[in-house]
Amino acid sequence: MSARLVLAALAAVLCMGATAADPTQQLKDPAQEARARALFRQIRCLVCQNESIDDSDADLAEDLRKLVRGQVAEGKTDAEVRSYLTDRYGDFVLLKPRFSAGNAILWLAPFAVVLVGGVAFVMLRRRETTPAPLSEEEEARLQALTGDRDGV
Repeated sequence: MSARLVLAALAAVLCMGATAADPTQQLKDPAQEARARALFRQIRCLVCQNESIDDSDADLAEDLRKLVRGQVAEGKTDAEVRSYLTDRYGDFVLLKPRFSAGNAILWLAPFAVVLVGGVAFVMLRRRETTPAPLSEEEEARLQALTGDRDGV
């Protein structure tokens, strides 16, 4: 009996995945729909942040899917659709952002900080710490303190 329950639950989960794409929203041309779906997997859901708009059920993801389908239906290329979205939402909207100087700084800055910190640490460890010479007053006090011990 429990095996049937597990199978029924598994079937329900699989059916939920099949209903994720609303057929009324799909493009009539299968080639255009395939292009749109490929773009969906490259675009980040701005609400979920770690999911593509293809995987997300958020309202904003649905709006972005409609927007992408509209652009594809108008005959825009994939690059033009991505460019439109990045102009509107920034590079964050792409799951794999384009390489730019700003991105390079973000990726390389932690390594630079660790490298500079390591060099500074090594330099401070190698630096010889010679104590400052004692003043005459300090020298006299030292002799007074240690003078009694010299005779011991």
